[in-house]
Amino acid sequence: MDAIKKTLKDSAAIRWLVLVIISMFMFGTYWFQDFMSGLKGLMMSELGINSSQFGLIISSTTWANMVGMIMVGGIILDKWGIRVAGVVFGIVASLGASITAMATYGVFGDDPGTMMKFMMAGRMLFGIGLESICVIVTRTTVKWFKGYELALAMAINVAFGRFGTAFGTAFSVEIGGGHVAPAVAFAASLIGFGFILFLAYLIFDIRLDKQVNANKKEGGEPEEDFKFSDLVKLATNKGFIYITLLCVAFYSAVFPFIQYAPDLLVNKFGFTYQLPDLSSMTLFEKIGAIFHNGPKVTGLIPLGTILFTPIFGSIVDKKGKAASLMILGAFLLIFAHVSLSLFNSVTLGYLGLVSLGVAFALVPAAMWPSVAKIVAENRLGTAYSSMFTIQNWGLGLFFWGIGALLDFVNRADLAAIKAGEKMYDYTIPILTLVICGVISIFLAFMLLRADKQNKYGLELPSGVEAK
Repeated sequence: MDAIKKTLKDSAAIRWLVLVIISMFMFGTYWFQDFMSGLKGLMMSELGINSSQFGLIISSTTWANMVGMIMVGGIILDKWGIRVAGVVFGIVASLGASITAMATYGVFGDDPGTMMKFMMAGRMLFGIGLESICVIVTRTTVKWFKGYELALAMAINVAFGRFGTAFGTAFSVEIGGGHVAPAVAFAASLIGFGFILFLAYLIFDIRLDKQVNANKKEGGEPEEDFKFSDLVKLATNKGFIYITLLCVAFYSAVFPFIQYAPDLLVNKFGFTYQLPDLSSMTLFEKIGAIFHNGPKVTGLIPLGTILFTPIFGSIVDKKGKAASLMILGAFLLIFAHVSLSLFNSVTLGYLGLVSLGVAFALVPAAMWPSVAKIVAENRLGTAYSSMFTIQNWGLGLFFWGIGALLDFVNRADLAAIKAGEKMYDYTIPILTLVICGVISIFLAFMLLRADKQNKYGLELPSGVEAK
C-alpha cells in the first residue's frame, strides 16, 4: 500500500491563509446582521418606526430559517459540497443585502410602510444566506483544520465575525454621515466583497479535493456519503441535542441584547448616540466621550472577543475542559444581565458588559469545536445547519420580543418618550434574558454528563481520543 501523500492542508501557511480568506466572508455577513443596532435612533427619526417595528425588521432576518431554510443549506452542503453551497448562498445573501439597501434609498417607494416591507424582505433573504454561509465557513474550517489547531481556528473565525459586529455597531452612524441609507449601502458592499474572496478560495478547495481523492485511491479511507437517515441519528444523539439547545439559549441572550444595547445605554445611563466634536478635546476628554457613547461602548463587546476568543480556543485545544468552560460562560451571562437590568450603577453596568463580552468569547470557543467531536464529519453540515435553524427560533422570538415587551412595559409613557420627555425603562426586557442564562447552565451540566457517558472527549485536548 502506497504512503498517503501530503495535501495543501498539511501546510500551516496555506491553512491559515485559507482561514483568513473565508473568515472575511464571516466579517461582512456579521457586519450586516448587527450594524442596525447603532442606527436604531436614526431609523426611528428618519423612517418613523417604533421599537416594535425595529424589532420586526431585525427579526425578519430569521423568519425563513425558522421554517427550515438553513436545513436545506446544510443538506446541499453535505450532498453537493462547499463550492456549490457557497456560491448559491453567497448570491442569496448579496441579493438580500442589496434589496435592503435599495429600500432605504426609496427605490421601491418613499412611503415608510413600503420601505419597511422591502427592508424586511431583503433582511429575510439575507438571513437565508447568512446562516448557510456560517454553516459553510464552519464546515470549511473543520475540513482544513481537523487534526490540527481546530479550536483555535474556529475561535479566530468567530473573532472575524465579532470584528464585523463591533465595527458595524460602533461606526455605522459615522459611515452613513448621520443617515440610514449610506450606512446600509456600505454594509451591503461588504457582503459582495466577502463573496468575491470566497470565490477566490475555491481555487484552494478544488486543489485540496483532488489531492484527497488521489489519496483515497492509493489506500486512504473513503468517507461514507451523507444519507437522509443521518438526520435520525442526529435527532437521537443526546450530546447533540444538549449542545443545540445550549446554543439557542445562550445566543438568544446575547445577539438580541446587542441590537438593543446602544439604546439601553442611552435611555438608562444617559449615553449619547452621536459623538461630539473631538477636535478641541484633550486625550482624556476624547476617551471619556467615546466611553459615553452607546454604539461605541456596545461595539466593545464583540471587539473584546477578537482578543479573547482565540485565547480561549487555544486553551480548549491544549487543555480541553470545553463543557466546563461553557458552564462558566453561562454564569457570566447571568451576572451581566442582572447588572444591566436591576441596578442603575454605570460602573456595575460596565462590569456587566465586560462579563458579557468574556462569555461571548468563552462559550463559542468551547462550543463550536465540540460539535465536531459529537458528530461525524460527513454529517457536520447538517448538524451545524440544524443548530442554526433551531437557534433562529430563539433569535427571532427575542429580536422582536424585546422590542414588543419594551413598548408594552412603557405603554403609558410612549407619547412622552417619542417627544423626548421621558426615557425607555429597559429593566424587565433585559431581566428576562437572565432566564436564558439559567437554562444555559442546566444544559451545559447535562452536556458534561453526556460526555462522561458517551466519551465524546469534550474535556480533553484536541486530537486526544476519549477511552
